[in-house]
Amino acid sequence: MKTCFLTKLIYIGVIAGVISSCTKDFERINTPPTSVTAVDPGLLFSRILRDGTFQESGEVPNNKFGSWVQHWAGGPVVPVSRYFEGPENLIWSQHYVLLRNIIQIREELAGLENEPAGRSKLAIASIYEVYLYQRLTDLFGDIPFSEVTRSHTEINRTPKFDPQEAIYPALIDRLNTALASLTVGDQSYGSSDFFYGGDIDKWKKFGNSLKLRLGMRIRYANPELAQQTVEEAMGSDYGLFASNEDNAAIPTFNDAQAENQNPILRQSITGSSDLRYLANTLIDQLKAYDDPRLPLLAEPVTINGNQVYQGIGVALTDDQLSQLIRANYSTPNTDTWFSRTFPPIPSYAMTYSDICFYKAEAALLGWGATEADAHPFFLEGVKAAFALPPYNLSVVPADYEGDVLSFTGLTSEQKMEKIAVQKWIHLFGRNMEAFAEWRRTGYPRLTPGPNPGSTNGEIPRRGIYSAEEAELNSANYAAAVSRLSDGDSFLSRVWWDKN
Repeated sequence: MKTCFLTKLIYIGVIAGVISSCTKDFERINTPPTSVTAVDPGLLFSRILRDGTFQESGEVPNNKFGSWVQHWAGGPVVPVSRYFEGPENLIWSQHYVLLRNIIQIREELAGLENEPAGRSKLAIASIYEVYLYQRLTDLFGDIPFSEVTRSHTEINRTPKFDPQEAIYPALIDRLNTALASLTVGDQSYGSSDFFYGGDIDKWKKFGNSLKLRLGMRIRYANPELAQQTVEEAMGSDYGLFASNEDNAAIPTFNDAQAENQNPILRQSITGSSDLRYLANTLIDQLKAYDDPRLPLLAEPVTINGNQVYQGIGVALTDDQLSQLIRANYSTPNTDTWFSRTFPPIPSYAMTYSDICFYKAEAALLGWGATEADAHPFFLEGVKAAFALPPYNLSVVPADYEGDVLSFTGLTSEQKMEKIAVQKWIHLFGRNMEAFAEWRRTGYPRLTPGPNPGSTNGEIPRRGIYSAEEAELNSANYAAAVSRLSDGDSFLSRVWWDKN
């Protein structure tokens, strides 16, 4: 009996020892040697910048919003271009994936918020987060914002949709906090920063220029906050973009890639021919201005022995489309804008021209500048736009500058229209931003195409929420929809859309 009992004690002791040993090293033993337990914030940030910028010119925004602002003219293959409704599932999910990656950067740098190793990295990530949230709320209106998951340990699958009028002040506050945290000499993202190579001073300009854009976007909805925000940005020591050297852009070609990765170019090469035609509104406007950018943007076609530029009408009916001779209509110029090889066209997030046009508009209002400053700002914006690849035009023709760009004898509203039309031309290829600015300003004055679609022939004013929100976050989705004037449709307007 004693021998048996002793044997049991020895056996139990061995088991306890094994268990104790396993428990002591449990985390190490149970972590696969090839698993990822930490992610380099630089790797995350480079992917966020690349994908976030390319999404502006991706297939869905190009087909849909690019046709709504009448840069492009889609056919039956692209029904949304003819005002047929469809939810923006991909755009919605893409943005929230990027926003989750920014949250991951915060988790990786937790504890370094006030240290040189993390302070400016976190601030830069916050600035770009504001950029993404603005684009998302501009497209949809009310969106999940304040209750979006902030940590992998506290996941909220049913966040409320915040009203856009509350989101904008919060974005401005978040941007102010981030700008105040940027400190020259801190560690940055280095070569992982496709915009500025880790230059913190450049990020100060980007953040402050974004602040100017936030302020101008709400001009008609909250003039008091708009003026305060614009004047702060115009007078800030952080500075604004001062030349094309400050442009925020992602390169689309390098020695490591076999071909140009410009998202519009890739769609033009691989997609249906319905996706390759330019809209008559854009072509006709450039022809009316005798704009030297036209032959660099569009291919001519031969009609009756003459080479001409001709765009397709937008939102045409099936009968109208069936009668078109496609060879009679201009596609993008494959030697310049849509070249498959070097020199490449970068994918832009924000440019000096954008900022010049905002400054010109602010000057017309007397916000941070005088009305006399409006025309010089405007001219500088056009010159910067002409100088961008693939135009590379160093001089604006004298007759163009004198006739097309003159402010002489115009009212403030007529001057505003000239500014907005030039910005609309400049924003070709940046579809979501072009759609936002057209809705905000009301210029150019676009005529809907003849196909009624599901909007009774009206040009859409917003995107439709992801179907997943309607299914998985139904109560909060319904609350947001109840605040829309025409439900979750193309025709409801976001809060700041007053024109």
